[in-house]
Amino acid sequence: MNNTIEIRGARENNLKNISLSIPKNRLVVITGVSGSGKSSIAMHTLQKECQRQYMESMGMVTDYLSKPNVDSITGLSPSISIGQHNNNRNPRSTVGTVTEIYTYLRVLYARLGERPCPSCGRQVKPVFERQTSLSPIGKESDQLEEENGEEHHVECPSCRHKLPELTMAHFSFNKMLGACPSCGGLGFTSRLQLAAMIDEKLSVTDGGVKSWDTEFMLPYYTESLLSAAAHYGFEFDVHLPIKDLNEAQRTLLFYGIFSESFQAMFPGKKPPKTVGKGKFEGIVTAIHKKYHESMNDEDNRKKWSGYFTTQMCEACHGTRLREESRAVTLHGSSIVEVSEFALDELWDWLQQLQTQLGPEAMAVLRPIMSDLTERIKRFLDIGLYYLTLSRSAVSLSGGEAQRLRIASLLGSGLTGVLYILDEPTTGLHPRDSHKLLAALKRLRDLGNTVLLIEHDTDVMEQADYIIDMGPKAGKNGGYVVGAGSPRELQRMAASVTGRYLFAPTPYRSIPRRSGDGSSLVVKNACGNNLKNVTVSVPLHRFVVITGVSGSGKSTFLFDVVEQAIRGRQTDEPLVTGVEQIGKMITVHQEAIGKISRSNIATYTDLFTSIRNLYASLPDSKRRGLTAKHFSFNTTGGRCEKCKGLGVLQMDMHFLPDVEVKCPACGGKRFKKEILEVSYREHNISELLDLTVEECLPLFEERMDIKNKLELLVEVGLNYVKLGQPASTLSGGEAQRLKLSKELGKNGGSHTLFLLDEPTTGLHPADVERLIAFFNKLVDQGHSVVTIEHHLDVVCAADWIIDFGPEGGKAGGTVIAQGTPEQVQHIAASYTGQYLKGRLSPAKA
Repeated sequence: MNNTIEIRGARENNLKNISLSIPKNRLVVITGVSGSGKSSIAMHTLQKECQRQYMESMGMVTDYLSKPNVDSITGLSPSISIGQHNNNRNPRSTVGTVTEIYTYLRVLYARLGERPCPSCGRQVKPVFERQTSLSPIGKESDQLEEENGEEHHVECPSCRHKLPELTMAHFSFNKMLGACPSCGGLGFTSRLQLAAMIDEKLSVTDGGVKSWDTEFMLPYYTESLLSAAAHYGFEFDVHLPIKDLNEAQRTLLFYGIFSESFQAMFPGKKPPKTVGKGKFEGIVTAIHKKYHESMNDEDNRKKWSGYFTTQMCEACHGTRLREESRAVTLHGSSIVEVSEFALDELWDWLQQLQTQLGPEAMAVLRPIMSDLTERIKRFLDIGLYYLTLSRSAVSLSGGEAQRLRIASLLGSGLTGVLYILDEPTTGLHPRDSHKLLAALKRLRDLGNTVLLIEHDTDVMEQADYIIDMGPKAGKNGGYVVGAGSPRELQRMAASVTGRYLFAPTPYRSIPRRSGDGSSLVVKNACGNNLKNVTVSVPLHRFVVITGVSGSGKSTFLFDVVEQAIRGRQTDEPLVTGVEQIGKMITVHQEAIGKISRSNIATYTDLFTSIRNLYASLPDSKRRGLTAKHFSFNTTGGRCEKCKGLGVLQMDMHFLPDVEVKCPACGGKRFKKEILEVSYREHNISELLDLTVEECLPLFEERMDIKNKLELLVEVGLNYVKLGQPASTLSGGEAQRLKLSKELGKNGGSHTLFLLDEPTTGLHPADVERLIAFFNKLVDQGHSVVTIEHHLDVVCAADWIIDFGPEGGKAGGTVIAQGTPEQVQHIAASYTGQYLKGRLSPAKA
């Protein structure tokens, strides 16, 4: 039996024809500085080949699915990869539905739930006569009928009123029987904002309708509008400001010819049948239609949702369920109330419930109870005790979503699998990292190979085997500089990672900035789990907010401080001292987006300058090429086979779609004639394939381009390629990219930077450079406040605000605040406990 995965001659991306052996059934870490080739091995070589071989073994056509650039890989196992992005953008998904815990609860409430009789108000209890056997997640029926077509009922023992028997569907917000009729089970309603869609001061032709924002749309809809007006016998002056239109004109423009209000003005008049003759649906009607059609398309949903505001559903108060379902109780609580429990509270509630169930009920529900409690325990063991079932899946961080998947895999019982995980400790306090590590070891002990891309030294020290990539990033990386056990790596002089293992140098105590005495004062903050928090946030200092997962850090910084500075305070200000801020730059953790056309160059506006530069070249002028021809987003110069994407989507039917290189342009995005134009021996496609660091020497004389490139280097993104899709960036990389873009706009006034774990995805060596950058900002007179778990960053802070003591309802208070030297002596602070030993002796 082959006990290793053997890779020979790997050349994907920046890999330098490397060969290595990966031991099976071990916990293996691939590490190295950012851009050194970690993902090229794990994702672009191993995972890609696993996927290709699996599809080939299933008899699927793989002709268009390119093999990774490697001579050979042997000993592969079926693989499962878990990235660090939360890809669930479905507004109907919750923690309860994703984990299936809510499905089990629906079974319990359908079988055991009590409800008031609508006739006499007395409680109607469940009947167990037909519930003699039930699988844990049995066949769920949305119907109330038996096979003979009869509907099941239960009878009120007091007044004999018949009630329909409860089913699982009564407790699903995704089924008609259970969903709130007002919001359709979403928990919120959307309202169109006319002001966001219409500029009443402008005419139609001057851009008064904001959604008609392309060269094609304005003349197309204007012609249809004029035809509709002519059909109904009145004029429509498209050059008149919209505010001056009469009632018929406004009704036509807003609501179209099929609206009741417009048809009431022209009774008996038959509507036109084609758009050319005036079949105009109205801008309000059209946007409502496009908004609802885009619910499963994130890019389009973002475009149309800008015209809407959302608010909590007044009928169900955000609970998603109809009134009859909310009235059903079990052990004194409705399913809505139970869904608000944190997972550790739900565990306690279930233990109490089992002690109160009689033998008749337990005979039916014992398998369900056993599976449910075992499932919850897996999520508790991995440190997700603070999550509630009602929490929207969209709101989960990438790390939380990743850990939910890991916990689910622990219950699968699969063996012989290669698990590839991208930075699973992202967003974790050091205390919580140990829980995750224990779960990963359990996966390994089941007989699986667990391969992690990771920078956390605590995780690396407990790995069975480490592969260290380097020595640097981009073209200067792509080599294996060390491989072996953690102790072996520590002794390898060529390994940058080795020097950080086991004996980290105590952080040198530095003079802490005292600032100028100014601060933001937060009083009685109560959002989410915050418990009347009153605390001062010093300005002109480097402030780090710490605490275990779910302790209230993000709520405090972004829901309280950020919103207050944006002027969204209540009548009684929660935050004072806002007037001291000249400008605020907020950079959140979420990914930049899923738009495959957005990349580093386009996001930072570098590409505009680059396209203009290429268009100004003599060769371009001779060919009649303009800046438009050097864009992959518009027709003219882009490859029309792939529409400038460089790849085609291959439909895999029941498997996720796969991207394959475009056969027409070879993945280069542009037409052949465009690629014949070069700047300093690089055509536009080759330039996009260069890293930021590689591009710098090419633009020494172009300050508009050079300055933006230097900012990217300063925030630690020297290794990314200009053409790298923004959607592939880690949370930390996306955050630093946003930061560099905002810094390019900074006008020099006192700026408050609010950041959310910017070290995500960084090797310890890269973290040192980022700390130096933050210190530079503060020395220039700015203020930096960041949520962070990385102990090197915490040690470098001027001031720490530590939340806790635990997550969820057991958190929400400030446990400690002060300099790192002060916090390390506060016994109640988990952060303080981990600071001990990392700080050299110093006066507090």
